[in-house]
Amino acid sequence: MKLKTYTAPTYTEALNKIKAELGDDVVIVSSKEIKKKTLTSPGLYEVVVAVEEETPVKKKTSKKDDFDVDEVMLRLSTAAKEIDSTIGNREKKSFNSYKESEYKKPNPLKPQNDEIEELKKEFNKLADTLKFLQAAIWEMAHKDELELPPEFSEIYALSRASGMNPKHLDEIMKLTIKYMPLKMRKNRDAIKRYFHTLLKKMIPIRMEREIKPPHKKIMMFVGPTGVGKTTTIAKLAARYAYKLPHRHKVGIITLDTYRIGAVEQLMTYAKMMKLPIETVVDPSDFEEALNVLRHNDYILIDTVGSSQHDKEKIEKLNSFLKVDSFAEINVNLVLSAVTKYEDLTDIYNNFSILPIDTFVFTKLDETRTYGNIFSLLLDTKKPISYLSMGQEVPDDLTVADADYIIRGILSKELN
Repeated sequence: MKLKTYTAPTYTEALNKIKAELGDDVVIVSSKEIKKKTLTSPGLYEVVVAVEEETPVKKKTSKKDDFDVDEVMLRLSTAAKEIDSTIGNREKKSFNSYKESEYKKPNPLKPQNDEIEELKKEFNKLADTLKFLQAAIWEMAHKDELELPPEFSEIYALSRASGMNPKHLDEIMKLTIKYMPLKMRKNRDAIKRYFHTLLKKMIPIRMEREIKPPHKKIMMFVGPTGVGKTTTIAKLAARYAYKLPHRHKVGIITLDTYRIGAVEQLMTYAKMMKLPIETVVDPSDFEEALNVLRHNDYILIDTVGSSQHDKEKIEKLNSFLKVDSFAEINVNLVLSAVTKYEDLTDIYNNFSILPIDTFVFTKLDETRTYGNIFSLLLDTKKPISYLSMGQEVPDDLTVADADYIIRGILSKELN
């Protein structure tokens, strides 16, 4: 490794120099402001990076290769929506075609309307019977795990298939069987509604409450690499600044200076939303950055992603929390919904050296099973605050909803 020093009137210009010459695969060692900007002279920033000695120097692109970032993002977004629409229509057409061929075969002796209605009723009864039969067969295969009356087999199978911890599920089923009124057991939908309500009461939710002056809110987002912390921060920044009934002042701090791409991504979002952003390397600079942004209602802090087993990086994050600040720093653990329960537990346990306040779950659009989320919340008794389900900023984010999670557990079909 060797060190290279770059200077420029602004931190962003220094980053652009580095990217143009070396690309994204460099590590920022330090950055500092050498000279303050005045009315008569520009400022001066120094950025030191570490690069592999054999790293080939990336040539500057010619002017014809330059492009407008906003235009490219717009085109990508438009293309993604068009592709999604095309695939969705194709699948819908295929499904409708299948239904017509399967259930609308030509019949020269067309039945009267009352006969059709009668057939529908019989078909629905048959479908319910098949559901119970399928669930009962599944329950027989797992009869050593828990003794279940047949009418509870379906919700048990659905919950188990959703990734819920089996120990949690067995205990909940025992309580359900014990306390559910006997009259409700005769109806499959009634059983589901009862179970839905029971599970819902077990999910802790952190309700979103808008702050009012002079109160401030500082939120730090931590978690493993690749869970979507930076995109989540951009969504929340847009929500607080533009989407809530009252538009709030929002500032952003990034501690993730290891990846130039991550810094640039957040700076691009901040520029588009006209929000102030500060870049911090050391805890000593962190307190100053907080004071620079203290006029904002919300301050959102992005951090470097790390393995839950990288104790050194997590300890460094903890050192940032020890600085003097004008408001409490709430730590939000960002997790992916596609992570299995055992790994979620491992991540939480290792990040728990930080004072975890709430969970934010991302990538709910990439899975159809939410039992893992339910079990983690039940284990930790920590609330969930936001759900993210896509890449669109700021639309693909919502406040946490217990009903949404439980529907993801109980509304799926048995295979």
